[in-house]
Amino acid sequence: MTETLPGLHMSLLETVVVASAVALVTARWLPRRMRRPAACSASVLVLLSGVVLVWSSVRWQLVPVLAGAALVLPFAVAAELRARGGRPPRRAPWWAALPASLVCLCLIALGPAAAWALPVPVFPAPSGPFAVGTSVVQWTDADRPEDATPDEDDRRTVVVQLWYPARKDPAADAQRAAYLGRTDREAGTVSDALADYVGIPGFLLDGLPRARTHAVVDAPVADGGGRFPVVLFSPGLGGVRTQNSAWAQELAGHGYVVAALDHPYDSAAVVLADGRTIRTKVTATGDADRDEERAVRWTAIRAADLSFVLTQLDRVARGEIPGPVGARMDTGRVAAAGHSLGGAAALQATRQDHRFDAVIDLDGFPHDPDPTRFPQPVLALTQDVRGDIDPDYIPRLSRVLTLSAATSYRLTVPGAAHLTFTDAPLYLPPVESIVGSRGRTDGPRITTAASLAFLDATLRDQPGDLAAVLRAHGVLTVHSPRGGT
Repeated sequence: MTETLPGLHMSLLETVVVASAVALVTARWLPRRMRRPAACSASVLVLLSGVVLVWSSVRWQLVPVLAGAALVLPFAVAAELRARGGRPPRRAPWWAALPASLVCLCLIALGPAAAWALPVPVFPAPSGPFAVGTSVVQWTDADRPEDATPDEDDRRTVVVQLWYPARKDPAADAQRAAYLGRTDREAGTVSDALADYVGIPGFLLDGLPRARTHAVVDAPVADGGGRFPVVLFSPGLGGVRTQNSAWAQELAGHGYVVAALDHPYDSAAVVLADGRTIRTKVTATGDADRDEERAVRWTAIRAADLSFVLTQLDRVARGEIPGPVGARMDTGRVAAAGHSLGGAAALQATRQDHRFDAVIDLDGFPHDPDPTRFPQPVLALTQDVRGDIDPDYIPRLSRVLTLSAATSYRLTVPGAAHLTFTDAPLYLPPVESIVGSRGRTDGPRITTAASLAFLDATLRDQPGDLAAVLRAHGVLTVHSPRGGT
């Protein structure tokens, strides 16, 4: 009853509330013999479903629906009581009832409209041969101080969520993972922090803590021989480890282990294992030069986080420390990936740490002030950036790509915006300036399809024309190993 219905962006219970509210308002205009039974049935449905909805934590989108029904309900109840007492019902003249009915219907219509604009995200089912499991770990780098705090003994701690290939037959009571956290409380904390970070009221994103993904918490690793390549992911500035869950689940369903990082004091909110919440300390100053200096520092910290997590995953794979997936991870085949600032961090980590075999940059502006040559191939997905908006972006990115000793690719996705390459189209209003014009699911689908093709070619050496596959999704620029284009 609380599961969101595809296409409607409302649960079955919410749909019943909306339908019964509409029936209650329109009963006044039905033929006389139908008026009373329609009003009675609608009143009962509104009351019962409304009470259950409020008891189960009503979404703000349904408040105007309940308000519209509440305005009409007293008149319907009064008419029924008069009828049962043998008295003729009092009816308002049509010229007064019509505007009132229209106002109530407009209130009710606001509910589905708001649910459509800011829905509970519904994640596409992974299309690969594996089910998907997920698990969260926390690691502290004893060799690296935390420079965001004055405590000299504080050491850098990161929270990592893994999505991995799992068995197809999880237990019947298997717990589907919440979108934003290990618990509903954590999901609510992170949702509020994200809303605060972008400067909007927290209730507007109340659908995020309600969302469930297709991954099963701590599911058994998939059976069979062979080991799974690994992809590390760094989110955007202020972003969180789960911001690309649709992408991570799809990769895991096709046989990859995805490890996404929360970067404390940078991510909007990081909830540690002991219950402490670390909010972001990252803010823009408005001074372009100073902000670039800070971005360089943040990128370097994130790149070090990625290398540290790869070291920990390698220890897990060798059985030195406990962790999910264990020896099924192939830490000899690893890609670094990231969105926005995370993409810049992935590029920098790959250039500094040759344990990474490839890198995926999702619309990330490079911040390394002195990039050098590196051997790994790169896939960069970008929006169609006009030179008058950001004249330095594409030239700087192209310079980095030409430093690669392997063939690298820049795919410009028509109609994309910066958030197209994340889960944001699944739950934000489909406004072109915010999430692009690719619709709710096309952006995540293209991001995943291009990433899979690139990873299969670079980490699995699968034959095929990678350039042809990528060209199907946008405008492709190929950077040859000689530095040409």
